[in-house]
Amino acid sequence: MTQQLQDEFDSSVENAEAWMKAIQERLRINDNTKGPRSALEARLRETEKIRALEPEGSLKIDMILVKADAALHSISEDKKHEVLSKLKDIKALWEETAIYITHCHSRIEWVWLHWSEYLKAQDDFYAWIHNMKVTLEPDIELQLGLKEKQWQLSHAEVLLNDVLNQSVLLERLLEEAASLFSRIGDPSIDEDVQKKMRVEYEGVKEEAQSRVKLLEKITKEHERYSANVNQFQSWLNDVTERLNSCIGEVTAASAEDKLKALKEIAKSIRSGGKKLKHLENECAEVIQNTSPLGAERMRNELEELRKALEKLKLLSSEEEERLLKVQQSESAYKSQARQLEADVQELIKDLQRLENDLDPGEGEKTEDEFVTLWRKCNATRAVLAAEESKVERLKAQLKELLRFSQDVQPHAESVVSAIQQYQSVRGKTSKMSSDTGSQLRRLLQNPLQDFEQWKPSVQVLLETPEPVLAHIEAALAESSQFKEKLMTLQLKKDLLNNILGEEKAKSFLQEVAEASKERESLHKSLLQSKSKLQNLISQHKNFDAGFAPLQKKLSAIKAKLDLEKEPQPDLLGKKTQLQRLQMIQDDLAELVIQMEEVEKLVQSNTTHRHEMNQLSSDCQALKRSLEMMIQESEEHVQKHWAYNDKLSDLQQWITMTTEKIGSYQGADGEENTEGRIADLERWLAEFPDKEIQLHLVEAHGQLVMENSSPEETAHVQAELDQLKESWRSLKEMATGLHKKWHLNRPLADKKKKIPFMDNRWMSRPAFRHLDVDPNHKQERIGEGQNTSSHMKLLRDFEEWLQGENSKLTKILAVTSSSTEEMKARQRKLEELQSRVPDGQHQFEDLLHLHPVIGNSEDLEDLRYRWMLYKSKLKESMSSPSPGSSEEPDIFRKKRSGGMCSFLHRVCWAALPLQLLLLLLLLLAFLLPLAEDNHSCTLANNFARSFNLMLRYEGPPPT
Repeated sequence: MTQQLQDEFDSSVENAEAWMKAIQERLRINDNTKGPRSALEARLRETEKIRALEPEGSLKIDMILVKADAALHSISEDKKHEVLSKLKDIKALWEETAIYITHCHSRIEWVWLHWSEYLKAQDDFYAWIHNMKVTLEPDIELQLGLKEKQWQLSHAEVLLNDVLNQSVLLERLLEEAASLFSRIGDPSIDEDVQKKMRVEYEGVKEEAQSRVKLLEKITKEHERYSANVNQFQSWLNDVTERLNSCIGEVTAASAEDKLKALKEIAKSIRSGGKKLKHLENECAEVIQNTSPLGAERMRNELEELRKALEKLKLLSSEEEERLLKVQQSESAYKSQARQLEADVQELIKDLQRLENDLDPGEGEKTEDEFVTLWRKCNATRAVLAAEESKVERLKAQLKELLRFSQDVQPHAESVVSAIQQYQSVRGKTSKMSSDTGSQLRRLLQNPLQDFEQWKPSVQVLLETPEPVLAHIEAALAESSQFKEKLMTLQLKKDLLNNILGEEKAKSFLQEVAEASKERESLHKSLLQSKSKLQNLISQHKNFDAGFAPLQKKLSAIKAKLDLEKEPQPDLLGKKTQLQRLQMIQDDLAELVIQMEEVEKLVQSNTTHRHEMNQLSSDCQALKRSLEMMIQESEEHVQKHWAYNDKLSDLQQWITMTTEKIGSYQGADGEENTEGRIADLERWLAEFPDKEIQLHLVEAHGQLVMENSSPEETAHVQAELDQLKESWRSLKEMATGLHKKWHLNRPLADKKKKIPFMDNRWMSRPAFRHLDVDPNHKQERIGEGQNTSSHMKLLRDFEEWLQGENSKLTKILAVTSSSTEEMKARQRKLEELQSRVPDGQHQFEDLLHLHPVIGNSEDLEDLRYRWMLYKSKLKESMSSPSPGSSEEPDIFRKKRSGGMCSFLHRVCWAALPLQLLLLLLLLLAFLLPLAEDNHSCTLANNFARSFNLMLRYEGPPPT
């Protein structure tokens, strides 16, 4: 039985060895990338078939292991070494065969994909060559004008830029062809084909460049011609403007100056004929490269310029003849103009002398001065009437000058100015005579008018129930003044007849006599009213004796109230202030009672009643102000009480909790640790509510400081600062103790967890792409019993990750504009990518050490940052251009000092769900690694040996 088992084992080993050698022979035959594409595709299919036989080889190895196990249990010790040796050799042969299968298939597959991408790029290049030839083949079209030629040149330059930009792609394509030819050696991509591609490109490039040069020449010729036309047009406009300035009537130049200017213009016109001939020659050259319609427009434009030049020549000759005739009439015109100016100056001098004599002077004038001025104005009016004949003679002389063609505007203006001055002096004389007469009439009528205005006020004063004695006495004095004025008017009868006329003067004197009678009657009534008032004054002298004390008492209450507006230093001062305000309120109530008694004495006197009303109004305003101050003082006392109570409660709780936590810090030993942790966690659970209470205390403190003195404000601020410092110390003490107890769990619990962790490790599939050795992990786990070393590993990985992320951020911050910069950026990113497997290796070690480290929050945070770094690196490598360097650093975690708001409590409640989602996401990333034998991407190690490779995103080739 033993011999049979050994024979079966030997037979299975021989069969497997023969099968593997046959597979290796097939691989050796197909392990070649040289030859045409069809042969390469056939080898790819053959390696696919061989790769499909890999499970069969695994099955043979498993059968050998089963038979070897059975044989080892039944044979002697001296033959076991032979069986183990054969078993080791067959395993090594199988491992060599499996690696050969993978490498051979990957190599052929990569070359096939590379070839496919090259053919696609080559087709695109030849399609572009064809399109450019079709575009550049037609002859250049003749354009309508300069703008169209510029557009045509711009289009040709765009095509040339496209051709020049295509050179970069051509060089890349030729590099790929050379690289691929060195691997496959197929004639379809040899050097002749590459030279043909370059020749095709150079032909297109030369055609585009020649087209651009020709269009530049045509465009510059047209631009030069257009500039000359514009220059000739500007010159023509300038000459036209000069001619118009000579022809126009608005010019002030003499006939001699105009004749000289016209000769210069004629000379310039003759030189313009030569310029026009030169333009015609240039036009003939430009027309050869212009469309028929554009050529017709250019001919029409030159014809219009020729007509304009002929028109200027004709106008110049006509104007020269006209100026010769004008020069003859200028001499006669000048003699008459001089005579006119002399007559005008004589008239102006006479008018100025009369105007100076009419100066009324400044300041108020007496009645006699107004009479003198009025008589002088009448005499001046007579002189002006005699000067009117001179004005008519000036008008006739001006009409004689209008027969000439010269500009008579200056002479007309001087004549008009003289006539206007004459009219001004005459109007001024008339106005002054009228104003002087009006002033005299007003002065004579003022006493009567003032009396009519004074009479109603006296009647109202007499009808007043309680008139003032001073008003009565003033009215009596005014009555005596009116008596004197009215008597003076009756003595000026002759003056009134000269100014007003006899009828108006007679009527005016009758009105003065009637006013004198009315004044006498009013004067008697005022004397009677004065005697009555003197009797009433003695009846109200006792009012002031009671009114003055009330005013003094109200002023004293106001002074006390003003003193209470200052802020108080503490709570006791605020209470005392409230008591003083209540005492002031009692004094004010007593004052109101006294005012009611005084009001009974002034019912019949309007003036005294008004004073009492004013005093009562002041008292009511003071009462309202006092009530508002009492209400504010009560509110300040309540706010201070609330602040003291809440501050005392929170200080007591902080003191008690600090003492308890301090006693736990000083306690040694492991007994009753769970109970202490439960108490500590219960206290930590109270921290959010107490932190809210801390903010409430700060808010109450702010309210107290707003209504306190500077000393009390500083004291309250010091209390709040001390409270916040106590809170911070307590919080640091509690969190430090909680973290210390979680890290210092009993070692027995750790030892119970380590075997379970080892078994779980042994049951995990091997990650071949990371080359992780399970024995190496077990050694690390054995060393992981030292907690400080594990925490060091965690910190080292955090520092390494932070450094890698900083490098990635610097790479992304640089904007790549050229191909070399983009290649350098890609090399830096690949260098970072090459260090990702080592980082994954370290991170998995940290995951397996998680039960020993015990800080799940730090580990989950590290997991999140590691996943974000890998995704960011992957996106950067797949993106054609670098991302924005201004994005925020997502790897910096901002740790909150405490859950002080509703938002923090919500985030902490959602944290377990977020951690669970991150764990599921990590497991989804790790699933492909468990099936690495069937992953073509992971097994293709040959592809990773090339810096430059084409990516293939389509379906498998077979």
